[in-house]
Amino acid sequence: MADSLVLRALRGNARHLDLGGKKLRRVPKAVGRLQALTRLQLRNNLITELPAELQALDNLTDLNLGNNSLEALPEVLKHLTQLKKLHLFGNKLGNLSPSVLEGLGNLVFLNLNDNKLTTLPAEMDRLLELKYLYVNNNQLGSIPNKLCLLQHLCELHLANNNLRLLPHDIGYLTNLKKLSLPRNQIEELPEELSKLCNLKVLDVAGNLLTIFPTKEITARYIMDEMTSNTINSIFKHYSEVKKILENASKCAVCGKSFLNTWLECVTFVDLTRKIRMTSSTRVIPVRAFLCSYSCFNEPGHHYYGIATP
Repeated sequence: MADSLVLRALRGNARHLDLGGKKLRRVPKAVGRLQALTRLQLRNNLITELPAELQALDNLTDLNLGNNSLEALPEVLKHLTQLKKLHLFGNKLGNLSPSVLEGLGNLVFLNLNDNKLTTLPAEMDRLLELKYLYVNNNQLGSIPNKLCLLQHLCELHLANNNLRLLPHDIGYLTNLKKLSLPRNQIEELPEELSKLCNLKVLDVAGNLLTIFPTKEITARYIMDEMTSNTINSIFKHYSEVKKILENASKCAVCGKSFLNTWLECVTFVDLTRKIRMTSSTRVIPVRAFLCSYSCFNEPGHHYYGIATP
């Protein structure tokens, strides 16, 4: 049945081919001759690998391999450099090959739901055009910091994993509109979530949160978006809100305001550069506050973290 469909597609120089639900264990090699193909459906089969002949599909932009028996990313995928949409849900993937990811720089949509992934490789940062990432129902214990370099990402779905925390660099995902994290093991959310100014949906149901930093996130957003004169004008009839915002502090690195969540640091000031000294004391420590680990990790500043027993 599959071979007859491929033959018909070859005769018609087809752009779309649907071999879904055919109980295929292998993909016919002749599919690689369909060089006009832009969409290939292979979902709901028993496929464990892909033939090397598929690397000739230079125009393929949409590939659905959902609900098969893949245990590793097929190497041929790295040659499909025009892919924009890739479905790999419902397989048996335990890891993602970095070398394959390097060839998928044009991907916009990636669905990895319902696999056996325990980690995501740092090479996820090669998916520079990625906007939609689904990794629900896996076994992830963490997500790599480099995932936060995906500047186009607007939806990140990580439901039903084993996540205990989010990287502080998540604040760099400034185009993120939806962050789905239900049914994990998260106990605390990073303050950098307040930097996600385009975020519309945050789902953290079914976690272990005891404190939700709504006040801090809201206050930082307000103070980033408004000048002090605007705050005074808008909240003049809300004395409690105004008082809270007036007690904000400034980050010593980025200069942005924050309320109660900070990193306590110290810098050392050489007094001889500022005043004449008669004593032997030349350098004194000066206390400073930083708004986030992102600022603390910025190069070029002279602030040092204070360790507490």
